[in-house]
Order: sequence, then structure tokens, then C-alpha cells
Amino acid sequence: MKSIQKDYRIVLASASPRRQELLSRVGLKYELKPSDCEEITDKLLPGDIVEELSRIKAQAVAETISSDNDKVVIIGADTVVALDDKILGKPADEADAFRMLKGLQGRSHSVFTGVTLIFMNNVDTNVVSFYEETKVWMYPMDDEEIWEYIRTGEPMDKAGSYAVQGIFAAYIERIEGDFNNVVGLPIAKVCRVLKHNQL
Repeated sequence: MKSIQKDYRIVLASASPRRQELLSRVGLKYELKPSDCEEITDKLLPGDIVEELSRIKAQAVAETISSDNDKVVIIGADTVVALDDKILGKPADEADAFRMLKGLQGRSHSVFTGVTLIFMNNVDTNVVSFYEETKVWMYPMDDEEIWEYIRTGEPMDKAGSYAVQGIFAAYIERIEGDFNNVVGLPIAKVCRVLKHNQL
């Protein structure tokens, strides 16, 4: 990653502290420039939705960045939790969190993260977009365990009403795919794209 860091200014088009932590964990230095654009898509499937939203966010930030004197790579991302292709957003209240967590019991669900990397210099632009799906299974929770978890406050600002990297780790039975994808960014794949898709 040192060669990328030396050649490119990295800009993260996201305010997510989890994505920031993952980039820092692999030693990448970046500038933070969260996108504030409207996130509208006509896509129907979760993977297509997050890929397009990541591209919208990255492009909105790209329009504000000057690359006259250096090379820049902008990273946009979007993550959703889906059960049977139905997206579970952040809960509206505790009852909504309970309903979501109860619905996840006894079955697998998917976490989709879309990522777009826009490589720019003063002559060319290269856009790479993809999405990653990770399957998650949880141990059975009775109603009291669900309410006990909700009372921690952790699920109230999380898609699907849980955070795999937090207290909820006690209920994760298994994950099929990239754990970091569930956290919010498939960092290993992002690093591969950074290494192999330069201008």
C-alpha cells in the first residue's frame, strides 16, 4: 500500500467512523470529505442499489476535487442489511428494532456493501465499482435478550438494528464472506483495487 499512498491522495467520501477505522487499520492515510448529495436510485436489488449509491457519492465528491497537480483516488461506499432482498434500514424506534431483530432469528441474512473508487489525475479518470455480499447467521435470541440488547442503545443507529463489531458479537453464530464487509467496507478488496487499477 505504500506505493499507492506515495502516488495518490486518498479521499474518503463517507463520514462512517467504521470505514475510517478500517482504512487506518491497514495503514492508509486519507482525507475525509463526506458526500452530502441526494441518494436516489431506481435499482431494485440490494447489491445493485449499494453499488449505484457508492458511485453517486464518489462522483459528487469528485466534482469538488481538483486534481491539477496530483493524483487523487476517491472512495465512496454504501452498506445495507437485507433479508430476502428486502432492505432493513436503521430502526425508527425500539419497537422497530425489536421487529427487525426478531425477524432475523433462525435464518441467514445478507450485508451488501457497494464501493466505488474514482482514480483521477489532470488528464484521465478511471472508475471502478463493485459490491460485496456477506451472509450472517446469529444464535437464537429470546425476547428478553433482544430487549436487553436494544436497551444498550447500540442498535438504534445501525442498519438491521445490530453492530457485529460491538456488543452484538455475542450473538453472531457465523459469517460467510468478508467480516469487514459487515463492518462497512471490504477493505482487502479495496486494497486490491487500489493496487491494480491505477492511472
